[in-house]
Amino acid sequence: MGFKLFGMKKIWATLILVCTFITVGFTQTTNQDTVRHIELPAAVISQQELNSGISTSLQSQRKSDIKRLNQSKDLPFLLSQFSSVVVQSDAGSGTGYTSLRIRGTDLTRINVTMNGVPVNDPESQATYFVNTPDIASSCRSIDISKGVGYSKNGNGSFGAAISLNTLDVNSEKATGSVTIDAGSFRTFKTSAKISTGLIHQKWISTLRFSSIKSDGYVQRSASDLTGFQWTTKYIFKPGTNLIFNYLKGRERTGQAWNGVLQTEMDTNRRYNSLGIKRDGSFYLNQTDNYGQDYYQLFLDHALNSNFSVGATLFYTKGKGYYEEYKLDQEFETYHVKNPVIGNDTLVTTDLIRQLWLDNDFMGGRLMLNYFSEKTDIGLYLNYNLYKGRHFGKVIWANDGFPENYEWYRLPAQKSDVNLYGMLEHRFSPTLHVVTDLQVRSVRYQLNGFRNNPALNYDLHYQFFNPKANIEWKNQGWLSRMSIGWVGKEPNRDDIEAGADNLPKPEKLLNIEWTFSKKMKQWGLSQVNIYGMFYKDQLVLTGKINDVGAYTRTNIPSSYRLGIEMEQVIRLNSRILELAVNAAFSMNKINNFTEYQDDYDMGGQVKKEYQLTDISFSPNQVIGGRLTVSPFATLVKYSWSKFAIDILPKFVGQQYLDNTSNVNRKLDPYFIKDVILSCPFTLKNTTVLQAKIGLYNIYNAKYESNGYTYSYRYNQQENTYNYYFPQAGFHFMAGVGIDF
Repeated sequence: MGFKLFGMKKIWATLILVCTFITVGFTQTTNQDTVRHIELPAAVISQQELNSGISTSLQSQRKSDIKRLNQSKDLPFLLSQFSSVVVQSDAGSGTGYTSLRIRGTDLTRINVTMNGVPVNDPESQATYFVNTPDIASSCRSIDISKGVGYSKNGNGSFGAAISLNTLDVNSEKATGSVTIDAGSFRTFKTSAKISTGLIHQKWISTLRFSSIKSDGYVQRSASDLTGFQWTTKYIFKPGTNLIFNYLKGRERTGQAWNGVLQTEMDTNRRYNSLGIKRDGSFYLNQTDNYGQDYYQLFLDHALNSNFSVGATLFYTKGKGYYEEYKLDQEFETYHVKNPVIGNDTLVTTDLIRQLWLDNDFMGGRLMLNYFSEKTDIGLYLNYNLYKGRHFGKVIWANDGFPENYEWYRLPAQKSDVNLYGMLEHRFSPTLHVVTDLQVRSVRYQLNGFRNNPALNYDLHYQFFNPKANIEWKNQGWLSRMSIGWVGKEPNRDDIEAGADNLPKPEKLLNIEWTFSKKMKQWGLSQVNIYGMFYKDQLVLTGKINDVGAYTRTNIPSSYRLGIEMEQVIRLNSRILELAVNAAFSMNKINNFTEYQDDYDMGGQVKKEYQLTDISFSPNQVIGGRLTVSPFATLVKYSWSKFAIDILPKFVGQQYLDNTSNVNRKLDPYFIKDVILSCPFTLKNTTVLQAKIGLYNIYNAKYESNGYTYSYRYNQQENTYNYYFPQAGFHFMAGVGIDF
């Protein structure tokens, strides 16, 4: 289902049809005027600063839009209307464990930062938004940049980056808000936020508390989430600020990560196999329990009109476990002798276990910035240290285990130091050039794995990540070309491979060309053409390594070629705004080898493929946002800001693996959400907010994620597909008050 990359007539025709026959709107697209890339304040990542830099494809969601669209769903679902973004939910309802992909790139390759502080787990390199419930309620802005991205936040993005600005300490007046939302699947959310305003021209503090509970769409996938944030700012003098930010997240989530077998989808698409007991009932505490605490401190000081310095310190504490009921577990696996009862020697038993992770992640950043009329220079030094403790407990068993038996405890440590420099020179008002150089050194020490406790590693990785772009703008036109190179180390699961199969770091060459035009009535028209060329990309092949595990394997060559188009149309400055976008891409592996277990002959068999599609990389992603404010001209009425947001999304076919086998795929789907919001202005500045969200109004049955397993038995190939079904029509209704 590929497309000819430069088949522009077909592409524009598709866009016209989208605009004409689907009353939709698309993502918020910021103007791409070049502004200073240097980070002025260490803490507050300004919208202007994020709009510039190496990344050529950047989109933002403003605070007002976040507030209007935010109900109970997790952060990825708020970002689903950005171009090239595809979202997933284990529970099927958008609460609990959720994820996203950008241009087919998953969250282990997407650099996520909160106020410039890294959020990705250093070992798995993934981000779990369930650990920061309702973080959107604290966000001043959310920005997505695509491509290799800028380097100042440490580990450069390997395909995309998400930047969250949660330091909402700028209101000079005291403000507050309370919201309550309730809806399908017994979902209930409460959120309260208060800001002191500026006290004695020195202090500002903001507090936010949130609670979200939901049964989920899938059986036993309930979520119980709480979040708290306190941010305070002290102004020593103009140009010198100290900001402290504390964020606390707690989650208890029913496990739903097994998916549903394809043969069961028609009869019971909400089925959850996890926690099944021998009598056919289910263990009701099959849960994930985890908490994270973020401590962040920022100091900014302007030395004079040309120089500024800044420092950031952070500490993230994470601790929790997931608990599971397991059938027929071998004693040998848990390092316990087979018990003898009478004349019988037991080999297996049923048990309940907890897999724990207790970790500390800390670091800091120093920066020096120079500004002049034509040249900006920035130097950044980042250091991060991670200490993780993996351990497991058996808290109950039918036979043979002592009470609260701990069968493994495996420490790991990872340090990351990098030096980053940036130079921006403005040759003229129309021509700007930016260069970005990063040297990064990583040391990763692992002392065993749960299934392979004897494997120990002390690994060192060195990366040089150069990037550059040239930008020209004139009379509303903008053209920007960029090129960047970035390397990325394997994650913890990849390294569990044995000495003979240690994976190599992945490398990415990214080339992008963006051109856009600002128009008075039509807003912004933008086209972005990109190429992402991978060397040694890590993918699942089905191959068993020398320690008996299925881990990802380096493939020599793969690439993504695509075009992303966005158009903001202001049909009426107050009543109608239509934003449309579409992404078309080819995502290919030049040569791919699949390995299948062979239960007839033993071992594995190989199957060779040429030019296959990269898994979970749809060739078409189309969506939008149409905002209708029918009473906008009736400004004398308190309800004049009533708005209807229509949010459609089309996602093309995706393959579950890298073989392009049509029997292992996710079908394309089209969904549409509608959100109605109406603020009523009461006395003074008090505003009553009423909101109704209608999701998947077509009641489409679709799956947004899955996995597949194939093997050979009785001289034939057997394939099992598992899917993560998403909820049909569901709703949320809420009311809030801002004062």
